[in-house]
Amino acid sequence: MGLTKNDGTPGTLQRRLPAPPRAHRAAPWVIALGLVLTAFNLRPAISGLGPVLAEVRLDLGMDGTVAGLLTSVPPLCFAVFGVAAPRLSRRFGPVPVVLGGLLAIVLGLGLRALVGSTAPFLATTALALAGIAVGNVLMPVLVLRYFPDRVGSLTGLYSMAFALGAAGAAGLTIPLTRALGDSWRAGLAVWACTAVLALLPWLAVLRPARRRAAVADPPPGDSAPPRAAPVARAGAGQERPRSPRMARSRTAWALACFFGLQATAAYITLGWAPQIFRDAGVPAGTAGVLLAVIMGIGAPLGFVLPRIATRLRHQGPLVLVLGGCGLAGYAGLWLAPAGGAWAWAVLLGVANCAFPVALTMIGMRARTGTGVARLSAFAQSTGYLICVPGPLLVGTLNDATGGWDAPLAFMAALLVAQCAVGWFAGRDRCVEDGD
Repeated sequence: MGLTKNDGTPGTLQRRLPAPPRAHRAAPWVIALGLVLTAFNLRPAISGLGPVLAEVRLDLGMDGTVAGLLTSVPPLCFAVFGVAAPRLSRRFGPVPVVLGGLLAIVLGLGLRALVGSTAPFLATTALALAGIAVGNVLMPVLVLRYFPDRVGSLTGLYSMAFALGAAGAAGLTIPLTRALGDSWRAGLAVWACTAVLALLPWLAVLRPARRRAAVADPPPGDSAPPRAAPVARAGAGQERPRSPRMARSRTAWALACFFGLQATAAYITLGWAPQIFRDAGVPAGTAGVLLAVIMGIGAPLGFVLPRIATRLRHQGPLVLVLGGCGLAGYAGLWLAPAGGAWAWAVLLGVANCAFPVALTMIGMRARTGTGVARLSAFAQSTGYLICVPGPLLVGTLNDATGGWDAPLAFMAALLVAQCAVGWFAGRDRCVEDGD
């Protein structure tokens, strides 16, 4: 099996893939810009809604049940729509599909700001979330295709953009709403405009590809590697690796469970951390800032941690460190939620950085672009399905017990399970190995 060093540093092995077409390699900075802008726009549809949810409910007559379900709609949509991404990528290529996903985000967020009742609001939100689901799945594929020797760096770069998009939408939606005439519609519509900007780099990438296609007439789609063996040849007659069946791979299942449990922790934190702080006596404004701190920590760490992960032969120790920070944060919320609020916010922010580590492991657990696409779709779709009941169960436990002790114990148990499956997923294995 042909191997090459990743990021030019010793100690990490990265599978050698064919170079992307020359037309695409002409401007790698354009592709990197496209990755960053796309990642930035994969979270504002979710994090930007929370700050103005009270105004949205009042204006649209949305009842509490529907508002509560909004916390579980994103992972459900990611699971349902993410399954289609690999097939679409094989048919049309990842760049056109990501472009289509961004267009769905633009239309969904733009139309959402214009609707006048609950049902269209949910439908347009689902449209935007469908576009986000496609981007979620194909981002690791694009990184592996265009930057096979820089998986850690580019994953870190777009993970940082994820965090900036989430924190920026959470922190700026209210000021934008006030600046635009106290209109929640205008405040939410701004994020459709930022998604428009993300279209531009990918349009620039497609133009040279189309010119090349007009001359060479290659087969449609650019998600799969060329027919040449995607792993460096060990000798004449070596066969191409067989396409793995994800449902039969223990590595794929471990990654799916790890992804699902870290997403559960993230959505529980996003939905309930401010309420935990407020119930402990922290002012509402400060609770919102604490949430921004939790999400914002993912920006610098999201850039660093994937580079560390790619240098490790086993990512399990990194998973345990992040899990330990989360357990310490939960313990702090149980013992002194108000007294150490800032420290607990920092610890929970560090724990939430399991997300970029999970994305990095997806890119490292398959040898081909097609394998990464299928693994990404399986891990994320299955993982987001696992995530759906978590935020609802936390709310149910809080209602049933009248406090946060039981929900925090439940969250801690999930985090222990996350560490266990993350250790297994972090082994130096590929799904093509049949393990």
